[in-house]
Order: sequence, then structure tokens, then C-alpha cells
Amino acid sequence: MKLATLKNGGRDGTLVVVSADLARCAPVPAIALTLQQALDHWDTARPKLEGIAAELDAGGSVEGEMPFDPAACHSPLPRAYQWADGSAYVNHVQLVRKARNAEMPESFWTDPLMYQGGSDSFLGPRDPILMADEGYGVDLEGEVAVVTGDVPMGVTPEQARRHIRLVMLVNDVSLRNLIPNELAKGFGFFQSKPSSAFSPVAVTPDQLGTAWDGGKLHGALLSWINGKPFGKPDAGVDMTFDFGQLIAHAAKTRPLAAGTIIGSGTVSNRDADGGPGKPIDQGGLGYSCLAEVRTVETILEGKPRTPFLKFGDTVRIEMKDAAGRSIFGAIEQEVRAYAGPR
Repeated sequence: MKLATLKNGGRDGTLVVVSADLARCAPVPAIALTLQQALDHWDTARPKLEGIAAELDAGGSVEGEMPFDPAACHSPLPRAYQWADGSAYVNHVQLVRKARNAEMPESFWTDPLMYQGGSDSFLGPRDPILMADEGYGVDLEGEVAVVTGDVPMGVTPEQARRHIRLVMLVNDVSLRNLIPNELAKGFGFFQSKPSSAFSPVAVTPDQLGTAWDGGKLHGALLSWINGKPFGKPDAGVDMTFDFGQLIAHAAKTRPLAAGTIIGSGTVSNRDADGGPGKPIDQGGLGYSCLAEVRTVETILEGKPRTPFLKFGDTVRIEMKDAAGRSIFGAIEQEVRAYAGPR
């Protein structure tokens, strides 16, 4: 089953069920007005939503159905009670820290990194990335994320996997030039992590077939910058901590409410020789963020040469199934100058 949220002028939008081929959708006000409402009553809402999905996929007539337009979408959850982003691809962490001459503790391989991001104002998948200053060092971060149901405190990773309700993609926008000073304060990210954008569609794990193994999503996470292929690392490879482990980490000392979003961190693969990944035009799998390619350039050449995003630059993030069909729809965003509050 695939779910999305259409913009309707309100904060939380209108929940729609989307056909598997992303061609059609239908609102379901008799079941749930919003995705959060469906998650709050998942055991009763899910079978009814699946019935609508089956009708759409069979080509049947569903009340209120319309063509599905990703440009009309909010992120599936336009705002969430919680957004906690992990850093499950420790290869990425190791590279980025190496570039700024910061040693990586051995515990990073056994204890997940995680920060609590702002969840009150996500961007739609086609909304622009508004920035007041290019000098902030605007970067994309292509990731996978899951949405949970209610998660009890103290769950094991095995138990946590049973609480995953939906899977989606995310562009976790980062402002790289603001990060060092923030981290130096010892209190974590805040200004350096603006609003994130999620894929047009969130998907139930069963819809993913063999690409979903219960804790990881397998498949190439595709990204483009200004229409040029930038990355295609496999999200199921080099993921040190799966989503069960990330959820259990987040729930160690507190329960998680239905609608909690847990991110994987930047998807990153090592090269075939075990070293840093290579650009696509050099036969590698590329990257999911600019910081990583800049890190590799620094390691190999002594300094980075790839710039961060500028006004007018565009990014696209997507994942396709074995038949080449888009699974979640694409995140497509342009970096634009912010004119200030009105």
C-alpha cells in the first residue's frame, strides 16, 4: 500500500491512497483525514486503506479518485511528533570526520549516532530549498526513513522491527559551513539542520517485496544534481545499524509515539576495493551528499574542489524497483534565495 498527503491549505493536508504505479489516488475521509490520524488508529485503519488500494490497483472506480500529482504533495507527514535521524552508514561518518581531522571513536561501530531534528515544518517533495545565504554550505543528504507505530520503551531490535509502519525517502538538507561551530558548542545540530523533505509517497513494507528484509531497504538510492547522475549506492549495503537497531536505540529510555520518523543517515557505500567510494563517471557508485565527495577529494587531492549547492541548483532523489518503476516518487527541489519574513 502507498500513501501520500495532498496540500489543502491546512497544516496537515489530506490523506490519499495511491495506486502502486503512482498514477491514481483517492482521498479517504471516512477512514482518516490525515496520515497521522491513520497511524493513531492503524489496526483499524490499515485494512480499510488496503481495500481502497486494492480497488485502485485493480482499475476499479473509487469515489473521489484523481490523477496522482507529486507536485501537489506535502511530505507524507507534513509535520511529525518526532524526527530522529541516525547515522547508520558508519563509512560516511568515518570519511566526514577524517576530512576535518576528527578521530572516530571505536564505539561508533557498536552504538548508533542519532540526533533529534526539527519536525514541525517539513518541506513538500517539490518545494524549493529556501536559503538566505549560499555561504551556509547547502548540501543534500539522500536517506531512507521509516515511520513507526507506538513503540514501547526498552524494545529489542527484533521487537522494534514489528513497529515499522511505513518506509520513505528523505532529503535531510544540511548546512555544512554552520555545522563545525554548532558541534563545537557540544550541544548538537540546530541551525545547521533546516527543514527536511520526504518522498511524495510512503510505502508499507509488504509493498516492497524482497527489497525489504525487515530492517533494511535494498536497492540503489539514485540522486542527480542539475540533471547529472550523482549517486547510486545501495541502501542495503554497508548499513552498520538496521532500522530495528535504530528504533531500539531511540526507545532505550522513552517510548516513541505513533508517527515517529527514524532516518538512516546518508546512504554510503565503500568502493569495491574497500576504500572511499568513487564518482559515477569514474565507474563508482557515487555519493548521496556533497560532503562525502568533498571528503574524498580532500583525502586524495589535499582539498575539496566540488562546491556546495548554489541558488538555482536542482536535486533529485529517487529509488526504482527491478522493473525500473519509481517506488516512492521523486524528491525534486531547487535551491532558491530566501527573501525574508513577510
